[in-house]
Amino acid sequence: MTIAVESFLLDPLQEGTLQHRIRQMVAEGILSGRLRMGERMPSSRKLAQHLGVSRITVTQAYADLVADDFLYALGRSGYFVSQTAPQPTRTAQPPASDGAPVDWARMLGHRPPSGDLNRGKPRNWRDYRYPFIYGQADPSLFDHANWRLCMIQSLGLRDFDRMSDDQFEQDDPGLLEYIARHSLPRRGILVRPDEILVTLGAQNALWLAAQLLLNQRRAAVIEEPGYPGLRDILTQTRCRLVPVPVGAAGLVADALPRSLDVLFCTPSHHCPTGATMPIEARHALLQAAQERDFLIVEDDYEFEIAQGRAPLPALKSLDRTGRVIHVGSFSKSLFPGLRLGFMVGPAPFISEARRLRATILRHPPGLLQRAAARFLSLGHYDVMLRRLARSYAARRAVMLAAIRAEGLDIAGESEAGGSSLWMRAPEGVSTTALATALKDEGVLIERGLPFFGAPKAPDCFYRIAYSSIASERIPEGISRIARAIAAQQRHA
Repeated sequence: MTIAVESFLLDPLQEGTLQHRIRQMVAEGILSGRLRMGERMPSSRKLAQHLGVSRITVTQAYADLVADDFLYALGRSGYFVSQTAPQPTRTAQPPASDGAPVDWARMLGHRPPSGDLNRGKPRNWRDYRYPFIYGQADPSLFDHANWRLCMIQSLGLRDFDRMSDDQFEQDDPGLLEYIARHSLPRRGILVRPDEILVTLGAQNALWLAAQLLLNQRRAAVIEEPGYPGLRDILTQTRCRLVPVPVGAAGLVADALPRSLDVLFCTPSHHCPTGATMPIEARHALLQAAQERDFLIVEDDYEFEIAQGRAPLPALKSLDRTGRVIHVGSFSKSLFPGLRLGFMVGPAPFISEARRLRATILRHPPGLLQRAAARFLSLGHYDVMLRRLARSYAARRAVMLAAIRAEGLDIAGESEAGGSSLWMRAPEGVSTTALATALKDEGVLIERGLPFFGAPKAPDCFYRIAYSSIASERIPEGISRIARAIAAQQRHA
């Protein structure tokens, strides 16, 4: 790779001859790691023109750098950073300031919640042999060929305007049509395109809803335990946050506080326990919302990969008064890096959400929307979902058998499908310490603490997923978890 000539600038305040200053500029670039071994330097002619100096000055500086083994010359190909050049001894530092540094703690008018967005999951999770972590794609189950074809077709001239133009606040009509005519009817939801907004995944949809519906004077109810990312979003609104415990059948209307403005819930597949809210409880929740005048934001979490039962109607499909905002996503069922989701609600609300979204990102990338619309409409998505469901069901059966064999305790729902199980460790076992110990054994689990908001939350829960691990590795991975738990109990 040739280093761009624009990356070289002479400091006008630096002392010394031009030849010396050019030599020092290049040497400092190599020592800082900005210029790397084997990269080709700009030609002496181009660098001289760029710096406004004579070519002979650059040539002589290059000769000095060759003599000092910073560069080497290769025939008529030019000058390259030497393979034996001094190694970087420091990272590039910003220029020293003559004044006092900025006090960012005081300058920031608003600070997002601190914490690890990965919730302790290492980015190199694929390097672990037993990765029981949630929310990552399994390349063996993804339809690479058809997705690649849909991307190529979306780059064609016929779709060029939709891919390349700034659509302002508008979404891809093909994607909206698929969501309205195929995705939502499966949940019993019948809406018009102007009642749908495409988002950058469910997280973006939840943020938009929270920004529009909440402020410092309003109260929001969340599930406990619940999705940590939602708690972070709601904290930024400065609303009054009220956690409500979730039972074996999910959230119940009788447990809600008397005063609330917005309820956020995952009725179809609770995060993280997997509990499913019965139909009677759904009707009771909608009745309470009407009588007490609050709104519901329904995160339709993992409904498409539920197994073993017909899905219950979404809350939105039962809503007759327009009080439910429905959130869905293709990120988990297609692949997480896609970051495409959608939000469904009454047209006036969606109009405001569209305007708010436009102030930040206009619309999700047109190329991704177009490619996703093709992939969905051609039926590739349905085929892939069936493959996911079969594979997850098989892995789930292997995991449940291994859990029973090792005597581990399942704390959540074990038969509702999805891609993970909510587990409980024996009394006296810290799952924070357990997760740390298991990493050394090549096993990744998710500790349960981040799913709770209470300061004294129990440290006995953990989550294990089977979406990113092959069936044949599950029994040994579960066995290692059991052995690590037993070791903690012996030392307790």
